[in-house]
Amino acid sequence: MQRDLYEADHDAFRETVRAFLDREVVPHLDKWDAAGIVDRGLFATAGKAGLLGMEVPEQYGGGGVDDFRFNAVIGEEAARAGAAAAGLGITLHNDIALPYFLRYCTEEQRDRWLPGIVSGELITAIAMTEPGIGSDLASMSTTALRDGDHYVVNGAKTFITNGINADLVITAVKTDPAQRHKGMSLLIIERGMPGFERGRNLDKLGQHAQDTAELSFTDVAVPVTNLLGDEGQGFLQLVANLPQERLSIALSAVAAARVALEQTLEYVRARKAFGQPIGAFQNSKFVLAEIATEVDIAQQYVDRGIRLLNAGELTADDAAKAKWWCTELQGRVMDRCLQLHGGYGYMTEYPIARAFADARITRIYGGTTEIMKEIIGKSLGL
Repeated sequence: MQRDLYEADHDAFRETVRAFLDREVVPHLDKWDAAGIVDRGLFATAGKAGLLGMEVPEQYGGGGVDDFRFNAVIGEEAARAGAAAAGLGITLHNDIALPYFLRYCTEEQRDRWLPGIVSGELITAIAMTEPGIGSDLASMSTTALRDGDHYVVNGAKTFITNGINADLVITAVKTDPAQRHKGMSLLIIERGMPGFERGRNLDKLGQHAQDTAELSFTDVAVPVTNLLGDEGQGFLQLVANLPQERLSIALSAVAAARVALEQTLEYVRARKAFGQPIGAFQNSKFVLAEIATEVDIAQQYVDRGIRLLNAGELTADDAAKAKWWCTELQGRVMDRCLQLHGGYGYMTEYPIARAFADARITRIYGGTTEIMKEIIGKSLGL
């Protein structure tokens, strides 16, 4: 089904993004996969190309364009290039971390951080998850206790995307440990603060080029001027930003599924068995017909979600619907496309193998499928 989401400016931006990925990312994918991390210089290069902070006001070096369609182009093109893992750091920087700086920073904080975020000199991350608590954020044990003009932070976080490369970590803490949701606040913890340590760069099933780290905080003195917004507002700030994060994950999931479909169509047309292309068999036709239909339907929902986000009307439950459905679809598509590749699909030299491994996490990060269904169930009054 033909899409009508994009306009000429987005098409021109897509060409820029595609050329950037082909030039600066694709040649290094194997090296970054093996290293478990992209070069920090990738962010500075992306900043110079105008791919970071598109919605940041021009006075801070950004593009001044508040239009999530540009973000969507980056996600789609990263999938097309087979660079979803390498591109995830940029997506997190733009789609997930940046809104916190734009919505909650004071003018002094904007002056201090936004230019570096746009240039790629300051890499961002967000640290919510802790060992042992998963989605139960209100039970976090990382504390930030006020001591004069500083908070003293103690605790640990895990599964933090950009955790090794990050310079600015939006960290969910308890400024009032006696409270649950109302005791949460957000602090920016910066690279080099004494007591802030990076643990392991975690060895994952997929998404190998993306650094995912353990972080620890031991008596880290964080200036009060690094508080985002007001004390006790952290949970509400997280809830307000999660719909965009979840839509970002959904659009990347659909893009990855579409690429897998295109690659599999090419494969089944060329691969022969029993004297004919395997795409000529009824089972292949039916499987690919089902995939094509589901991807097109999911794409329409995601495109509608992007329009709603731009209009400030995307709800938490609609974003949750997009997130769980599209990531589950991504998993089904990868599995069925790999099956149509036969034994070759299990070989890592074929893109479908990497896509299959990379896809598994999307049903977990950003809120598990089960949590998404909880959100939707509550919206139904259940």
